[in-house]
Amino acid sequence: MAYTIPNISLNDGNSIPQLGFGVFQIAPKDTVQAVRTALDVGYRHIDTAEMYGNEAEVGQAVRESGLDRREVFITSKLNNGFHRRDDARRAFDSTLDALKMDYIDLFLIHWPLPTLYGGDFVSTWRTLEEFRRDGRARSIGVSNFQVAHLERLAAESGTVPAVNQVEVHPYFGNEEVRAYDHGRDIVTEAWSPIAQGKVLDDPTVIDIAEQAGRTPAQVVLRWHVQRGDVVFPKSTTPSRIEENFRIFDFELDDATMERLTALDQGEAGRQGPNPDTFDYVPA
Repeated sequence: MAYTIPNISLNDGNSIPQLGFGVFQIAPKDTVQAVRTALDVGYRHIDTAEMYGNEAEVGQAVRESGLDRREVFITSKLNNGFHRRDDARRAFDSTLDALKMDYIDLFLIHWPLPTLYGGDFVSTWRTLEEFRRDGRARSIGVSNFQVAHLERLAAESGTVPAVNQVEVHPYFGNEEVRAYDHGRDIVTEAWSPIAQGKVLDDPTVIDIAEQAGRTPAQVVLRWHVQRGDVVFPKSTTPSRIEENFRIFDFELDDATMERLTALDQGEAGRQGPNPDTFDYVPA
């Protein structure tokens, strides 16, 4: 059965496929095959980053797929070590060189790093605005930005991020950020959508999956989709890549959605670092 992936409209007039394929922590040697498999299955949205170290392999996989470049939506993100404006410009050039492409569909500030660079992520954002103006980034956005960070961008710059990619899963709904995004027409993208696998063993998730005749991963990914967020699971296992793609031929009713949402543990459910204090810069 062929599945149609919905597109979500962005605030800049572009659109983004709601389901993507993530390559975080996929080794470069495994990336080409994983992305080729995803593209063969039907994914048309690939999410990478400079810090993942596999941009070149993503580009290679797209070229080898035989698909027209315009058919594949590609996201990458600025390395934490290159927030200063000239560094960001060089880093962006390196992304395009690695991908062997003349534009990228979406480029993000990977982390706000408010304790570094004098707390100045606004000038970094203004540099991304340059990339959008010259057409080499069709859309620009942010990742891991909290409400205070977004409010500062709104006060000090002229461009609203197209997306905000943040940690979201049933154990950590990140509802304050999602509500802020929604109120300002910023699309929320959910990373770590299955809480690094932890929610798959949750009794509630297992019960819902059994009742639906689906896998726990499919149920949780469907929950994300019905909430309106963009989601991009990752795997190097072909059967799992295909399984994660098959989430558009069933629906969860309101009561089931509420059961999953009720698993939220607030800040205690966060699996990744807190953006207010995260200060990692690659050596």
